Amino acid sequence: VPFISYLLALQKSQLLSDDMVSGMQIRCEEKGSCPAGCHLRSGEQPSPIPVLLEVSRVVPLYSLVQDNVTKEAFKSATMSSYWCAGKGDVIDNWCRCDLSAFSKDGLPNCSPLRQPILRLAPYLEPSSTMVALEWMDVEPLIGCKVSDYIIQHKRVEDPSEAEIYTGEVLSLMDDLFSGLGSSCVVAGKRSGDHPHSLLYSVVFKCLEPDSLYKFTLNAVDSRGSHSESSFVSVRTSCPMVDDSRAEEIADKVYNLYNGYTSGKEQQMAYNTLMEIPPPLLYRVQHHYNSHYEKFGDFVWRSEDELGPRKANLILRRVEKISHYCRSLLRSTHIQSRTDTMAYVYCLLSEEGRPPSKTRHSSLHESRTTCMEKLISVQRNTYRKTEMCKSHFKITYLFSSSHQ
Repeated sequence: VPFISYLLALQKSQLLSDDMVSGMQIRCEEKGSCPAGCHLRSGEQPSPIPVLLEVSRVVPLYSLVQDNVTKEAFKSATMSSYWCAGKGDVIDNWCRCDLSAFSKDGLPNCSPLRQPILRLAPYLEPSSTMVALEWMDVEPLIGCKVSDYIIQHKRVEDPSEAEIYTGEVLSLMDDLFSGLGSSCVVAGKRSGDHPHSLLYSVVFKCLEPDSLYKFTLNAVDSRGSHSESSFVSVRTSCPMVDDSRAEEIADKVYNLYNGYTSGKEQQMAYNTLMEIPPPLLYRVQHHYNSHYEKFGDFVWRSEDELGPRKANLILRRVEKISHYCRSLLRSTHIQSRTDTMAYVYCLLSEEGRPPSKTRHSSLHESRTTCMEKLISVQRNTYRKTEMCKSHFKITYLFSSSHQ
């Protein structure tokens, strides 16, 4: 059979077999012999006859053994090797570790906690204030039990600085599923693509625009041990601007500056320019110079009408805008759009977490109520010319257990 069919049959057997560990039964037939000139032929000794292995049916490997005692010993050894790293015995759905399979801190480690892999959720592209992350559940069918996931996020001012500030640390169970955390962070879960698989997700809704964030994830087992961490670093998009409003403010400021300017008009122009967000102020400056530069550019007219001190206070507000966002804010056209995205939101049901926090307690034992909700995501589209050429920000992602 084709090799891909062999793999699919093997995979299917592992998913459907009650014994969790599968082998294969094969049938061998002669399909010819080596040609006379083959180097494997030696003298008059017959050469080895090639055979074609065909998959007839898929069964657990130890079921091929006829003797019951040998079969049980083979099954026990196979299950131990597959689920308990060969250092313990499978008891129901957990591993009883051998005395030699304990870590330095005295905890059994024959069924080590796997590292969860954090990634960006494909259904929601990062916006200026929002990032969605997801990961597959790492609890095996047999072995260690995952009691919680710990997710940490922080804004990174300078990536080269030492990581002294740890950021905000959230427990999936105690903070997010319990509903005790901030409404700015919501968590959900749904079934994965394979049987018995779960996909967890977290949506951060109140982030700062044009900022680099680092998100770190750890799994915690029922004994309190932590897995290796996985992280994603992502920069949010540039701040949203209302281009129509920016153009209106530019016209208003020009009219206030035009002709004889009274103290009231000067104060009105100053208040207007100090109250609007810095990205909108930068866009106002762009529109002012595009339409009225022949009467003096924005900087010169502001210094002339308001005085150097007030003009400097206004212009200093745009210094923190990144060079990348400044280049986009100088685009010929900026359009706004609103996308509607669906996400899953879960909370613990009335039963909540099982009262007994034994070493067998698992996230799977908690009862949650999940619902699908819609969220509106605002985005800007930037165009340099009349041709519709959108500028998309490149998002850099890093996912590693070592960096």
